[in-house]
Amino acid sequence: MSKTEKDLQASELANWAAEVMRIAEEAGTLIMEVYTAEGELEVEHKSDDSPLTLADRRAHLYIKKALTQLTPSIPILSEESESLPYAQRSTWQRYWLVDPLDGTKEFISRNGEFTVNIALIEGSAAILGVVHVPVSKVSYTGFLSPQGRKASKWQDGVETELSTARAGEQPIRVVASRRHGGERLQALLGRIAKEHALADVISIGSSLKMCLVAEGSADVYPRLAPTSEWDTAAAHAVLCAAGGDIVGLDFRSLQYNQKDSLLNPEFIALGDRDFDWKRLLMPTK
Repeated sequence: MSKTEKDLQASELANWAAEVMRIAEEAGTLIMEVYTAEGELEVEHKSDDSPLTLADRRAHLYIKKALTQLTPSIPILSEESESLPYAQRSTWQRYWLVDPLDGTKEFISRNGEFTVNIALIEGSAAILGVVHVPVSKVSYTGFLSPQGRKASKWQDGVETELSTARAGEQPIRVVASRRHGGERLQALLGRIAKEHALADVISIGSSLKMCLVAEGSADVYPRLAPTSEWDTAAAHAVLCAAGGDIVGLDFRSLQYNQKDSLLNPEFIALGDRDFDWKRLLMPTK
């Protein structure tokens, strides 16, 4: 850490979490103005063929301005920012990582399963995260500091503290991507069903999957398809603060801003860190 930066205290992170939740809610309001407008949504496509809407752009501009006002000295990396070389990003000890509208395909299909994701990265770890759901106006927050951690769900002004569920005492509850499955995921689900017991699989879009694990409504979310760091960081902080983690297939915690590519490895979001997920999910050779 540079000499100009200090460890963030729990009280400071709690204050920032409240401010960032407000920012995410305002971005959600801008998104809903586009979402509820009559007529077909206008959709562009970026160079990687991923969709882009007016809502993505409006949310990005608002969040960037608001975060700059909140913490002028902390850089911001957003999915809708211009690409930045790793040589520049690697000098950052602390930065905001933003997905202004996670689940753009869900937004376009108007199924409500999209979120606003804002995370604070310290070193290679997500230490603060806010996930806001514009349609339901529910927000998830989480932060971790040397003094402790806290994860919360906010609905209608009421805060509920989050804690992940213990696994192993009931059928495993899996949450999966609505749009990304495949043979490997089916094989993994078959292994769970054979070795333990498998409850009904919940299919849902965006970072809501990790939030379900954080609130104890699901036990595990395996992701065996591409994602980017801004897709996971905010929910990763919430999940870790609730007692879980997101790990690669090597079962090491997911890290951020450690390479030129911003793509994540395949990962598993898990709630109960004491459960033997490796034995259950990774077949022996």
